[in-house]
Amino acid sequence: MAGENEFLLHALLMGIFITFLYDLLRIFRRVVPHNGFFVSMEDLAFWVYCGGEVFLLMYHEGNGSLRWFAVLGAVLGMLLYRKLVSRLFVKYTSLLLCKVLRVVGRILEFLSRPFRRACKRSAAMAARAGCGIRGRYRRGMRDFKNRLTRSLKELKMVVKK
Repeated sequence: MAGENEFLLHALLMGIFITFLYDLLRIFRRVVPHNGFFVSMEDLAFWVYCGGEVFLLMYHEGNGSLRWFAVLGAVLGMLLYRKLVSRLFVKYTSLLLCKVLRVVGRILEFLSRPFRRACKRSAAMAARAGCGIRGRYRRGMRDFKNRLTRSLKELKMVVKK
């Protein structure tokens, strides 16, 4: 009887752990929005991991047999965590992380302003001087246009003769 109670407690804790992990995933999705493909990949990885953990719990504690009281214990752990902790944890943790990231972003933007200005100035000077990628592109296009114009003029002279 004591072994089954311990197994039930471990199943309850497994349910809490699985729900906590999914809440971390939900927080990540709120802080870093991404498309449905990546959400699906995250869900697939999550459920494969959780399936492995539940299998290991059943294998080690239940001698490989499915015990329904363990499944009910895991579901009860999930429900308890979800009702008591989950909503507030996800809401306030994601809110806090968003604010922290916003502050860090503003600090980085402030610190990078002198570099951005210097880069804009040097890019403008390089464009005027014909340096850099943009200048090389413009110079190459101008040379191509001149060669094409010269070839057309030569072709017209040959046709007129």
